[in-house]
Amino acid sequence: MDSQKIQILISMLIYMVAMVAIGIIFYYKTKDSSDYFLGGRRLGPWVGAISAEASDMSGWLLMGLPGLAYATGFGEAAWTAIGLAAGTYLNWKFVAERLRKYTQLANDSITLPDFFSNRFHDKSKILMSISALFILIFFTLYTATGFVASGKLFNSIFGLDYIPMMILSALIIVAYTATGGFLAASTTDLVQGILMFFSLIVVLMAGTIAAGGVGAVGANLSGLNGYMDWFAVMDPVKKSAVPFGAISIISALAWGVGYFGMPHILVRFMAIKTTQEIKRSRVIAMIWVIISLIAAVIIGVVGRAYLGDTLVGGDSEKVFIYLSTNLIPSLIAGVILSGILAATMSTADSQLLVTSSAISTNFYKGLIRKNASEKEMMWVGRLTVITVAIVAAFIARDPNSSIFSLVKYAWAGFGATFGPVILFSLFWKRTTRNGALAGMLCGGVLVILWKEVVSKLGGIFAMYEMVPAFLFSTLAIIVVSLLDKEPSKEIQQEFDSIKDAKI
Repeated sequence: MDSQKIQILISMLIYMVAMVAIGIIFYYKTKDSSDYFLGGRRLGPWVGAISAEASDMSGWLLMGLPGLAYATGFGEAAWTAIGLAAGTYLNWKFVAERLRKYTQLANDSITLPDFFSNRFHDKSKILMSISALFILIFFTLYTATGFVASGKLFNSIFGLDYIPMMILSALIIVAYTATGGFLAASTTDLVQGILMFFSLIVVLMAGTIAAGGVGAVGANLSGLNGYMDWFAVMDPVKKSAVPFGAISIISALAWGVGYFGMPHILVRFMAIKTTQEIKRSRVIAMIWVIISLIAAVIIGVVGRAYLGDTLVGGDSEKVFIYLSTNLIPSLIAGVILSGILAATMSTADSQLLVTSSAISTNFYKGLIRKNASEKEMMWVGRLTVITVAIVAAFIARDPNSSIFSLVKYAWAGFGATFGPVILFSLFWKRTTRNGALAGMLCGGVLVILWKEVVSKLGGIFAMYEMVPAFLFSTLAIIVVSLLDKEPSKEIQQEFDSIKDAKI
């Protein structure tokens, strides 16, 4: 290993040790399950905003999205970024404050399954159980994408074997998440969010300069059919333009509606100290998101102008890595490449924590051992983190796995399973327990069926599985709720009290 790579490795190791140290510090500050899973509802505006967005934008922001732009051009990547930015704003604007109030007033719910159960006074615990099960399924898949990104990172830079490096990264993430819980995850996410932002800006500037400036980038790419077209994508193999029509645009924009159902983001809303701080958090979050998404897409485009056809197939997702190592001094490159670890860790830690809270609180205590102590629940949560990480690592064992494709699948799963249920739970008093259950099952199951079976038919059926699953979930909630008897007066009074609640 040459001196350049040694310097990069030293920077990255220092970063990883710092993250584990934060976990250890918060291990001694975590007193009960509320602290471990929700941070005692005391996140400030900066930590709340940046940790929410860092946990949202996983390794795909620095690898998957630039890789998509590099391989196929501006179109799909840009429409996806627009959908994500719009979804982020709408989520902060309409969901954050009401969810923060409702989860506290509904028997102080500390997990999303808790909220569903308490919102509908579901004594059978079926909503809690089904939602916890879907969280387990889709987050295991989602967590695997973070491990894939880490393995590819170390393999690309140092030539080290993919599997050992992927496992090492997983162990580090598990170490600080299992020890420090929510406060450790949120604090590290703040650090990681700042690092991701810094990394994107530096690499964008360095890449643009190396490619000869904005004008040169445009000139170099003008000959690639469909590459810079809003309504076409370039076939990376044939180098020909492929139409990016209405169905494709709707599918790309549909990423935005997924935000309403993302447990690892919604839990940040639940943990903010007071609703008065949400507006400030929203401004911070939107500035971070808009600049980061624009930078990520343009990095892929600039990378294509600078590297040409150097990266093919799955290697297109390494464009950020190549620009960093080739254009930036070693020590700084080490810090910047830690941004990929930051993106990976900030999402994986949140996903592992939400999964562990769902299993320990909603499965273990809710169904198996109702008298479980606070200490016992925290240890069950830690064991869950370890177990889910092992399964996710097994899924991530293939170095050719596409980060973008895996994230896309898991994103649809959460968006369609929980998004409509969250919106109707918060804003439609007539929603019933059975309606929520029907929507949840319809959304989650249809995502899997559409992805694995229906999409193979092609044509209109090739649309992103989020779209039909979200629509059918919405329809199921409305129809079943209207056919069901009205919610009790107690539930309706609780619903009405949220608007004027001062929290």
